Amino acid sequence: MGLLTGALPDFPWDTLTPFARQAREHPGGIVDLSVGTPVDPTPAVVRDALAAASDSHGYPLTAGTPELRAAVVRWFARRRGVPGLDPAGVLPVIGSKELVALLPSLLGLGAGDVVLHPAAAYPTYDVGARLAGATPVGVDDPAARLAASDDVRLVWLNSPGNPDGSVLGVEELREVVGAARAAAARTGRPVVVASDECYAELAWDEPWASEGVPSVLDPRVTGGDLTGLLAVYSLSKQSNLAGYRAAFVAGDTELVGRLLEARKHLGMIVPGPVQSATTVALDDDEHVRDQRERYRRRRALLRGAFEDAGYVVDRSHAGLYLWVRPEGGQGPWETVRDLAGLGILVAPGTFYGDQAHVRVALTASDEAVAEAAARLRGA
Repeated sequence: MGLLTGALPDFPWDTLTPFARQAREHPGGIVDLSVGTPVDPTPAVVRDALAAASDSHGYPLTAGTPELRAAVVRWFARRRGVPGLDPAGVLPVIGSKELVALLPSLLGLGAGDVVLHPAAAYPTYDVGARLAGATPVGVDDPAARLAASDDVRLVWLNSPGNPDGSVLGVEELREVVGAARAAAARTGRPVVVASDECYAELAWDEPWASEGVPSVLDPRVTGGDLTGLLAVYSLSKQSNLAGYRAAFVAGDTELVGRLLEARKHLGMIVPGPVQSATTVALDDDEHVRDQRERYRRRRALLRGAFEDAGYVVDRSHAGLYLWVRPEGGQGPWETVRDLAGLGILVAPGTFYGDQAHVRVALTASDEAVAEAAARLRGA
């Protein structure tokens, strides 16, 4: 079924329109916590790098500049516990969402192929499988599904998870990688494990806050073999670069090489100035620490206010969201309606395959977060 023949679901956020209208009618106005779009300034060091590279008269490299690839290698070693990554296994992409949506197609998946993704998941994993003609399946235990059938060709992991902030430890990651490799050996068909890790710098609970969120490329997971493995990362969250569309995929050099060749034919190239800005952003940890502290404060204030108002916050160990449900057990749309009555707009869990929670974003200004907390406590 083609892209223009009704293969895709309606864009879910459009259904929030009446609740946004309700929230705007609040005397104090709307506090929009429904979308995880950064609101804080892009760091000056990154903007300066973008400006310095603005005389970009030639076509940029689809593969990324050598400087950018080297910066990604340094970042993985310094921040993610992945030393010695091959620069040939690094590829810049135009924001991580397009890579998530197109990966099944770029890998040549189609009818009869299954794409696994988390049961509670951002909808683009599902959409990407449908675009390729493959079958998306949401699961809580991908290793068990891999062991039980021979039709899986791609496994999406998301750690820290959107929407629920769950984190996969080294043992859990290793189990999925082992199951995928066992399935590939059993069937003679490759099984790719792709891990969307774009919230990895935003860990709140232990042990992740101290030890860091493990990557699927971590040697403790891979045993030193990156075959069939890809990690996807975006600077939108850690560096407020959502408008730059600055992201990359890294891992298996053969897989990355195949993606590179396809993207050359398609003209999918990260603009040269954005590549320069990304290189600088990856080498500067100070602005990431500052932004993490802003989100930490906002998270603490919102979490306390929701709990004081009788809500339960589940998981939410890392990332930009609180995964919230009322104690009474009502459905997510009723919770969206109740909060809209306070002028607070959130996203229902139904957008992500969940029937109990709402997702609350931390991406609002300090003043807006303080206002939302006051309304919750006042209610």
